[in-house]
Amino acid sequence: MDPNDPLDLFLPPVREWFRTALGEPTAPQRQGWPLIAAAKHTLILAPTGSGKTLAAFLACLDHLWRQEAGPADGVRVLYVSPLKALNNDIARNLQHPLEGVTETARRMGYELPALEAAVRTGDTPSAERQRLIRRPPHILITTPESLHLLLTSRGRDTLRGVTHCIIDEIHALCANKRGVFLALLLERLQAINPSGFVRIGLSATQRPLDEVARFLGGAEPDAEGRFTPRPVSVVDAGLRKDLDLRVVSPVEQFGPMPEGSVWPSIYRQLGDLIREHRSTIVFANDRRSVERITSFLNEDEEIARAHHGSVSLEVRRDVESALKEGRLPAVVATASLELGIDMGAVDLVCQVASPGNVARALQRVGRAGHLVGQRSKGRLIPKTAGDLLEQAVLAKEMVAGRVEAIRTPVNCLDVLAQQLVALAAMDDWTVPELYALVRRAHPYRDLSPQAFETTLEMISGRYRFTDLASGGRAPPPL
Repeated sequence: MDPNDPLDLFLPPVREWFRTALGEPTAPQRQGWPLIAAAKHTLILAPTGSGKTLAAFLACLDHLWRQEAGPADGVRVLYVSPLKALNNDIARNLQHPLEGVTETARRMGYELPALEAAVRTGDTPSAERQRLIRRPPHILITTPESLHLLLTSRGRDTLRGVTHCIIDEIHALCANKRGVFLALLLERLQAINPSGFVRIGLSATQRPLDEVARFLGGAEPDAEGRFTPRPVSVVDAGLRKDLDLRVVSPVEQFGPMPEGSVWPSIYRQLGDLIREHRSTIVFANDRRSVERITSFLNEDEEIARAHHGSVSLEVRRDVESALKEGRLPAVVATASLELGIDMGAVDLVCQVASPGNVARALQRVGRAGHLVGQRSKGRLIPKTAGDLLEQAVLAKEMVAGRVEAIRTPVNCLDVLAQQLVALAAMDDWTVPELYALVRRAHPYRDLSPQAFETTLEMISGRYRFTDLASGGRAPPPL
C-alpha cells in the first residue's frame, strides 16, 4: 500500500471501481478523504466540476460498506442541499458509484451490504414519505425544510443513527436565515445522536473559510461552561477555474432604442449564441424574464424551454433530460439550475442582466464545462448601461477569483421562536437545557439570556397582540 495514495483508505472494490471508472483522484478528493475517514468535521472548498461531492460521498459509502453485519436500520448518511432540483440530480448521480462498486465487488468475490438512497423534499408524494419512515434508506437526500419536518415528527426516529451529514452549497445557506434555521436543525439532530456525527460542508464559492467552518461545526461547552467551536478541518482546493468570459452588449449604445426596447436585440443575440453552440443555459434573474425570453426565442422553432420553481417537477426533469441528451439546444432558467446540478456537456452559459454578486456569477458560469479540467464559457449580456458597468466589474473579479465575504446573520429571534416551539412539541425541556442547545448553533453563540427568555415569554403567551392594521393599542402584558 502506498501511504501517499488516498485510495488505499478504501475497500478493494471501492478502490478498483474508482481507478477503472474515474482514474486519479482530484485535489479535494485526495485531501478530503483522509479527514472524513478519520471522522473529522471537514469543510471542502473546490471549483465547480472538481469532484467534491464524490469526495464527501465515497468516504461515507466506504464507511457503510465496512459494517460487517451491514449498516443498522435507519438513515446513516444525511445529505442536505438548498435546492430540490440539486437533490434529484444527486440521487441520480449517486447510483453510479452504488451500482459500480457493487458490481466490482461481485466480480472480485467481495460481499458488500446493499445500500439504498432516497430523496425526501416537498415534491415527494405523501405515500412515499410514509414508506421512507417505515423503511428508511441508508442515505437520505433532503432540504432544510424537509429535515425540519422530519425532526418535528415521528420521522425523527429514523435519524437517530446518522453518522455523517453532508451540507452541499453551504455558501448559499450560511449567509441568510435558511442557514440560521439549518444551524439549529443540526443541533437538534445532534441532540438525538448523543455519539455525534461527522459534518461535511461543500462549496465552490465560500469566503472567509474560517467563518464558514465555524458555522458548519457549531460549538460545545467546555468544563467551565464556555462554548468552544467544534474543530473543523478545512480543505482549500479552490484553485481558480479556467474561464472564457466576455461582457457582450446587445446594442452599440444604451439610450433611446429604434425598436423602443433593448429586448429585441437581446433575443437576437441569444438566438445567435444558442445556434453557434450545441448546448446552452441562459440565466435570468426572475421568472417573468425567463418566460419572456423563452417565448421570443421560440417564435420560429422551439430551441429553448423554461426552468424555474413554478414549473412542475415532471416538466423540470424532462427539460433537464432533454438538455443533457442533446434533444434541446437551450434552457432558460432562474437560480433553479444555479447550484451544483450536473447538466452534462453544456458549452455556454449566458447571463442576462447582472446577477448581483461574484459568487452567484461564478456558480452560474460554472454550469458550462462542468467537468474536471474543462474551461467554463460565459457571456454576460447587460440590459442597461448600469448593468454594463456592473458586469464589467463582476467579470474582472470572477477572473481574479475574488468572491464576496460571507456574513452569517446572528440572533434571529423569529427563527429561534419557530424552533423553540418545535423542540417543545417533541420533548420536555428545562430552560437551561434549551438555552444550551441554542447556544451550540453558531448564529446564536452570543445570544443573551434576556433575549432568550423574552422569546420564551412571547411564544408561551406572556404577551398579547392586537391587530396592528386596526390601529389599536396593544394591551399590557398578561
